[in-house]
Amino acid sequence: MKTLFQKIADREIPVKFVFEDELCFAIEDINPQAPVHVLVIPKRVVARLGVAEESDAALLGHLLVVAGKIARERGIDATGFRTVVNSGRDAGETVPHLHVHLLGGRALGWPPG
Repeated sequence: MKTLFQKIADREIPVKFVFEDELCFAIEDINPQAPVHVLVIPKRVVARLGVAEESDAALLGHLLVVAGKIARERGIDATGFRTVVNSGRDAGETVPHLHVHLLGGRALGWPPG
């Protein structure tokens, strides 16, 4: 069964893409936790960070580079932003398809949760 993000990547669910290349795409989070809350999602499914392998390293790095690019485009790079990868139920994972949350546009508290 396809994940929600696979259906979006396959254009079965229409969304507005913030970014897309051959490896990943980015969309606005439907339940934003900050003024900027974008999800950077690989097109190839990696269920979660806890099962990522060495062969996934370049893809994982690419997701972070894309998050930084979007942060610059959104003008939050100078004041600061956070990237989050939830891995597993207790971490808040709701879709078993690894993705990077890019959050910013306001002061973010610590500890996060």
